[in-house]
Amino acid sequence: MVDEIMLNAEERMQKALSSLGEAFFSVRTGRANAMVLDRIRVDYYGAPTPVNQLAGVKTPDAHLLVIEPWDKGSLGAIEHAILESDLGITPTNDGSVIRLAFPTLTEERRRELVKQCKTYAEEARVAVRNARRDANTAVERAVKNDGLPEDDQRRAEAEIQKLTDKYVAQVEELFKKKEAEVMEI
Repeated sequence: MVDEIMLNAEERMQKALSSLGEAFFSVRTGRANAMVLDRIRVDYYGAPTPVNQLAGVKTPDAHLLVIEPWDKGSLGAIEHAILESDLGITPTNDGSVIRLAFPTLTEERRRELVKQCKTYAEEARVAVRNARRDANTAVERAVKNDGLPEDDQRRAEAEIQKLTDKYVAQVEELFKKKEAEVMEI
């Protein structure tokens, strides 16, 4: 019973951590990275479609992304979606490909990106704490309904807290790495 609750809590905490990793990948750091396009959806024949499903994305150098659509008719829609996004980059359309030049980030923009990362990290911490709360509630229910001894309850709550501390520390570590990466010139 307690093992099942612990596994469920750890699984939720792991999902929060992987979700944080995905959010951090979408934050640009001055280097061209195709992952920044993952959240951009293009209105393609009435359906919101990810850019990487409409085009090949290449990185010829560290500060340039080249988007080459398989259907040249979608070029304008892709360009419009990039302009509408919060990417902060103006695409260059030459009729066959779209180029995204990533300028080096200013100090002010770096600080904004760190704030954004801090928000993502806080959301992950909240998700981990929510998993802890739900696990503790499940343990309390097990005590009430299934006759789980109170000693086992205390042990389980201590284990859940250790698990929570472990994942919150991992969130903090990921944030520190990303902050260093963003602030690097």
